[in-house]
Amino acid sequence: MFLEVVRRRNPKLINTAKQLHQTGQILPDTYILDLDSIIANASVMKKQAEESGINLFYMTKQLGRNPLVAKAIRKAGIDRAVVVDFKEALVMIDNDIPIGNIGHLVQVPVYFLKRILAHQPDYMTIHSLEMLKKIDPICQELDIKQRILVKISEADDQIYEGQYGGFHLADLPELIKASCKMKHIELAGLTSFPCFLFDGVEELIPTHNVESIRKAREIFAEHGIEELELNIPSATCVRTIPFIKALGGTQGEPGHALTGTTPLHAKLDLPEVPAMVYVSEISHTLDQHSYFYGGGYYRRGHLENILVSGKEERLDRMLPFSAENIDYYLQAEQEHEVGATVIAAFRTQIFVTRSDVAVVSGIQSGSPKLEGIFDSQGNRIRR
Repeated sequence: MFLEVVRRRNPKLINTAKQLHQTGQILPDTYILDLDSIIANASVMKKQAEESGINLFYMTKQLGRNPLVAKAIRKAGIDRAVVVDFKEALVMIDNDIPIGNIGHLVQVPVYFLKRILAHQPDYMTIHSLEMLKKIDPICQELDIKQRILVKISEADDQIYEGQYGGFHLADLPELIKASCKMKHIELAGLTSFPCFLFDGVEELIPTHNVESIRKAREIFAEHGIEELELNIPSATCVRTIPFIKALGGTQGEPGHALTGTTPLHAKLDLPEVPAMVYVSEISHTLDQHSYFYGGGYYRRGHLENILVSGKEERLDRMLPFSAENIDYYLQAEQEHEVGATVIAAFRTQIFVTRSDVAVVSGIQSGSPKLEGIFDSQGNRIRR
């Protein structure tokens, strides 16, 4: 999906990936993160956000919840993380990294609430009144006040399977009334996902979710709550930040843009440069097809093209792979020598793989340094 873009816009990353593999510094099934480019991408988004008056929270699930990268993004100016679930929150807490938003996709487990609230996230997103009733007394015990984002979910909204949850518009008056009796929470904003989608060419199309957020804001205003944050995430990047502003949003959550791998980046040359590749190795050949080590396959990643580098370098195609099977190996269309390096670039979610993650600095200055190797959950496993 992104291989040709990487070859054209970040060839140093590909050369470094090959060198690391062919010198035995990394194993097959490793994602390489170009730390310099990630920092640069974060910096240009921060600049655009400041110009547009949008607050950004960075997301790390797609790059393996990596704390080293998170700290680098903070230095680039985006200070707080949005965590996809409580396990990602643990990584941030253990590494003393501030959290901007938690709960927007996965709610916090009841018996983990106190630990999360003690870390004092800027916002906690809730899907139910029951959750709010559990948060308030814990905040009272901790002597803090927690700002809450309310997730909106109407029947006509576009919600991905596995992400269902939130409030219907008809439920909001009861929520607002109940919250008035709680002294340690503040209903501070609204959110939904996805709020807009790329049309595959160059345009951004708002989803029905945006209209639901607008209606929810009107309901809150009718009940005397007019100052609200509007968290409008989806492919947040330099190109889309002004669009968030135009929709009335106040918050965005860049994730794939940090590595230059949103759907827009596959079609358009945007300010963010590609900053991630996947490295594997040819294992064997059978019946005129070679097989390379898997582990990092993501079924929605559109992995198709590969670059195979051995005694010679050739472009090839990965043959279709069923999402029903375990990716022990992936199949190349052509034959290649055993041990040859395989480079791919596709849309991924590293946190759902079993891959290694190698963080490399100095690629752009010509002095690459392997800063560390981590597992897909952000734990350092090798230096």
